[in-house]
Formats: sequence, structure tokens, C-alpha cells
Amino acid sequence: MASSIAAAQSLESAVMPGSVIQGHADLEGACQNCHIRFDRAAQRKLCLDCHKPVAADVNAGIGYHGRIKERECRACHTDHRGRGARIVKLDETKFDHAQTDFALRGKHRGRTCASCHRAKAKFSQAPSDCVSCHRKEDKHKNGLGPKCENCHNESSWKEARFDHARTKFPLRLSHADPTLKCTDCHLDNKFVDTPRECVSCHRQDDLKDGHKGHFGARCESCHNEGEWKASIFRHDRDTHFSLLDRHRIAKCGSCHRAPLYKEKTPTRCVACHRVDDNEKGHRGSLGDKCDKCHNAKGWKGTSFEHDRDTKFPLREKHKIARCDSCHKDAAMREKLPQKCAACHERDDREKGHKGNYGDKCESCHNEKSFKPSIFDHGRDTSFALAGKHVKQKCATCHRAPLYRTKTETRCYACHEKEDVHFGSFDLQCDKCHVADDWRKVKKPENIAPAGGTLILPGRRRTP
Repeated sequence: MASSIAAAQSLESAVMPGSVIQGHADLEGACQNCHIRFDRAAQRKLCLDCHKPVAADVNAGIGYHGRIKERECRACHTDHRGRGARIVKLDETKFDHAQTDFALRGKHRGRTCASCHRAKAKFSQAPSDCVSCHRKEDKHKNGLGPKCENCHNESSWKEARFDHARTKFPLRLSHADPTLKCTDCHLDNKFVDTPRECVSCHRQDDLKDGHKGHFGARCESCHNEGEWKASIFRHDRDTHFSLLDRHRIAKCGSCHRAPLYKEKTPTRCVACHRVDDNEKGHRGSLGDKCDKCHNAKGWKGTSFEHDRDTKFPLREKHKIARCDSCHKDAAMREKLPQKCAACHERDDREKGHKGNYGDKCESCHNEKSFKPSIFDHGRDTSFALAGKHVKQKCATCHRAPLYRTKTETRCYACHEKEDVHFGSFDLQCDKCHVADDWRKVKKPENIAPAGGTLILPGRRRTP
């Protein structure tokens, strides 16, 4: 069997039409590497088994071999014509470059193969990027990167068709002005990594319009590409602080004194109006909630209504009193006591009460005036004043503090020292005496003496 195989190989060697090319020389000793006996159709598969890149193009349908109509490899590539023979049969005048991955268009059409395909290199190894052939013609000096096709086409190098909308910075409004040159933004022909922040181009505008970097680098918060001077910023819409009345006509720098991008602007009134607070006399004594009394129409006007906004409506003299008459120092920050004595303790001392009558001043006085008393002894107590009692001072009877001790209503409680009877009668003085005059007595017919002895008024008993 071995001898028959050897004989067959010797026979094939004897009938070999000629030497193979240099690239196949290592396969020449074994015909079965490229041929299957009695099966010429199998030769294509053997070629593709060796030429794997070509096989990959055929399977993927790309490249020249993947696009041409399927045929036997030997239809284009023949061998056994010597070591130096050209195995590729290529007629440059008839070759259809559109079948490759690089169709010839514009000025590429009609050029010789040697213009792009270098000698001693495979045709498939020719680069397909523009810069490989046009590096010397790149006036941008590689400042725009290697993708020349983003701006140029095959018809003319000078003709540019770059679509800025395909970038991360589409040109709108004033930026789309045809008179603008690329170099206005892309300095020194550097188009890669060009900054997109407004301030990178408009820093001079920022300085000229008075911002001077005070509002940070986010120019788009207030401006757009239409016009630098026009502002699209709406304070009422874009912030939590609506501008009303005088705030609406104030300049931004009036409130935004610190750089906006570094510090959050406070919204409390006192942050801007502390000087007004000092000049108007409050000096911080009424706290920092200015909006309780004032509004944006004007500092002098007040929207605060004591009767509506508190539980202490102002009447009579309270209505014309100054705020600091009651709200002293920083009292506005605390709940102010509503008792009269809180403000009128001095009046109580000077008018002679000296605290004896407690702190319910409203029992005798009202807001009209401290001196007139509205207290009616006959109406407000169970002891109506009659006779000489009417003209007596309160302290004559009310010697102990009213709010601590209930005043005795019996005559003897006040008139013990005037008792000429030395307690001989019972203590019901009003049985004999009247309030008009102590010496005036009622008729004694029905008066029963204590101990059986009658003692007439005005006469003293001998001890």
C-alpha cells in the first residue's frame, strides 16, 4: 500500500506543470495541500483554509472577495508558473473598485493604483483614512484630528461641508452668523477639546457689562445665543424669591453682593435692610422678621395691624403709643405679657396703689386714661357705698392687699376705735348708726342693750 502511494506521488511530481510561486514553495512537495485527487471543486475550500483573512471576508460579505460573484479561486489566481510569477491577474483599467470597502469618488476616481497602493504591499493593506495620504496637505497641522471626512469630501479639499450640529455644540442664533469664522472660537486652528463654556469666549463681554466674574461662569442662566445684553432670566420663575414692587426695579448687585456661584443669597429682609433698620430706630430690637410690618412697596409704610395680627387689639391711648413703649429692647422676639402691670407698674407705684390692688388694673381702669376709674363699688361688689363711705379713699378700708385678703364688710372691722360702747352692744353697728354720720343714730326704742344697761350715743361709760 505504501509503495502504491509513493508511486502515485512520483507520478504527480512527474506530471506537475511547473514550479509554484515563492509563497507556496513550502507546499510544493505535497500536492494534497492544494488538490484533492479527482475532485477539482474541493480546491476552493483548501485555498480558503489557508487564506483565512480572505475566507473571513467571503463569509462576512465584505471586501472585494466578499462582494464578487462566487467562483473558483483558480479563475483569477493561477500557479505553477515559476517562483517569480504574478499569481494575481489584475487589469487596472477594468477593475471595479466599488466592489471593495473603499469606493472611488470625486478626485479619487481616475487615479492610478500606485497613488494609494504602495509597492510590495498587498492591495488590501492600503489605508482607507484620508490623513494617511493627505498628511502633507493638512493645513490644520493635525489640530482637527484624523477624521478629515467630517469637513471635506473627495471632490475638493478646499470645499468644507462640516455640520456643527453633529457636535456637542450646535450653532444657534448669533453663533450661526455666516460672517463668523471658525478661528473666532477655534484659536490657532485647534478644533479638538475646544471649551464649550460661554465665558471662554465672552470673558470680555462679562467684564464690559459689569459682571466682572461676580455671577460665575454659567452665562447661559441669564443669556442665550441671540443677544448678550438681553436676559432670559426670570427671578420669579427661576428662583424661590419672587420680586415684588421696589424689588423688581432694584439692580442685581443691590442684593447679590457676594459671588452667586460661591454663596447662596439670603432671602431674609434684614440681610439687605439692616442699615434701614438702624436708621429707623429699631436697631434690631424688633427682631429680623421685617415682613411682619413692612412690605416691598416701601420701608416707611407698614402692613402690620395690631388688632388683626395679634391677640391684643389696641384701643384709645394704646393706639397712639409707640411700639417701643411696650416692646422694649428685644421683647419682640419673645411673647409679650398682656397684663396691664407689665407696662404700668410705675403708674401703679406713683398713683399710690403700690401693688396693694394686684395686677388686675382693668378692674378699675381702661385704655382712655389711668386716672379716671371705671370701678363702681355698688355695681361691682356686694357692698354699696353710701354716705361718708362714698368720699373715702380706697385704702381707708382696703388696708390689706385686695388680691390676697377679702375685705371685711362689717362696720366694726373699720370702726372699732370709734366704738364708744366698748363692745357692750353686739357688733352690728348699722342697727343704730347710719353711714351719713357716726353720731346720727336711729330711734333707740327697739334697741336692746347688751347686759341690760342702756348707753346713749355720745356718752361714755365709767370703767
